[in-house]
Amino acid sequence: MASRISPTERQKRLGRELRKMRLAAGVSAQGAAGILRVDRSRLSNIEQGIRAISEERLRALADACTCQDQAFIAALARMTRPPERGWWERYRDSLPAGLLDIAELEAGALRMRTAHSVHIPGILQTSDHALAVFRVVVPALPEHEVALRLAHRVERQQVLEGAASPEYVGVIHEAALRMQFGGRKVARAQLDRLLALSEAPRITLRVIPFEAGAFPGAGQTVNYAEGPVPQLDTVQVDSTHGPEFLYGEQQLAKYRSHLDWMERIALPQGESRDFIHGIARRL
Repeated sequence: MASRISPTERQKRLGRELRKMRLAAGVSAQGAAGILRVDRSRLSNIEQGIRAISEERLRALADACTCQDQAFIAALARMTRPPERGWWERYRDSLPAGLLDIAELEAGALRMRTAHSVHIPGILQTSDHALAVFRVVVPALPEHEVALRLAHRVERQQVLEGAASPEYVGVIHEAALRMQFGGRKVARAQLDRLLALSEAPRITLRVIPFEAGAFPGAGQTVNYAEGPVPQLDTVQVDSTHGPEFLYGEQQLAKYRSHLDWMERIALPQGESRDFIHGIARRL
């Protein structure tokens, strides 16, 4: 199997899970290379996601590591298979790879939990709102990239449509609801869209009002994507340098606690709708 110049986040994740399994079992790199019938250099490339691994070899390694979690092994085995070409691949080499990794993460999630303090979640933004956000990037984006990012963001939203869509639970702080990206008219249309989306059967939107006070991770944007098994959950957070993907056990536990806390202090869904409607009415 050929080497990859730039592995996707999904490919890197598979490699890291294999390395974690090997280390947990106390299997040396030399021993794992022997099990897989490859040299140590190739093993290193597999664990970095640079080289692919067959399902047969993955199961041989899992057996040697005495991994008994069959659901986990089956999930990893599915990750060895070439994925169907996702819509985001049309943007390969045109947009930053991290944006494509977000789309692939969302497409594979069984459930998503998000928390936003300043921004409306990208997956819920109107085109005009998203355009206003893209126009305040530093350094300024060229017009053709603005258009590409806007098209990509709109296509991302398709993941919430249809019977097979993942369950989505979004917590949005009052500050984000009051930000007038693009002006009052655009802000009003964005709030109206949130109200419409909140009526969808698999979408829950809840608001944290100013008066709720402090909560952990108040300044962060968090996207928690639940995988086919808990070990393959992923947290995506934003940074000034692009998206970061986290999946260490302690990191996952930390962000689950953050989200649990925020959901406890957020208004119930019905009250949240009324709250959003009240802000929209006053614009």
